[in-house]
Amino acid sequence: MEDTENIEIEAKKTQNRGGRNLLILGVITIVAAFVTSVASLTIYHESGDIYLDRSRPGFLPDEKENEAKKQANGYSLPDSGEITTKTIDEYLTNLNKTIEQLNDIDSVFDDIPLSDQSLGI
Repeated sequence: MEDTENIEIEAKKTQNRGGRNLLILGVITIVAAFVTSVASLTIYHESGDIYLDRSRPGFLPDEKENEAKKQANGYSLPDSGEITTKTIDEYLTNLNKTIEQLNDIDSVFDDIPLSDQSLGI
C-alpha cells in the first residue's frame, strides 16, 4: 500500500513540475531571442551597413542619382506642377511608345523580355 501511495505522490510532483518547466522554457526562449536581436543589431550598426540602408528616411538617394535615373529612362513626369492638355499629350505619346515596344516582342516567354536591352540596363 505504501508503494502505491509513494508512486501517486511522485506522479503528482512530476505533474506539478510540467507547468514550471514550461515557464522556464518560455523565459529561456525570450532571453535567447532578446540576446540574438541585440547582437544582430549591434553588428548591423558597428559594421556600417546601417548607413547603406536607403529605405530609412534620412538616407534617400542623392539628386545626382535621381537625375541619372531620369536620363536612363528617357522620360519622366514632373514631380509637381499643373496637369494640362500638353502634359497629358506628352504622357500619352511616351506611353504609346512604350506599348509599341512591348507589342514588338514576339514571344513573351523567350529570353528577350529579360534581356539587358529590354530592361534598359
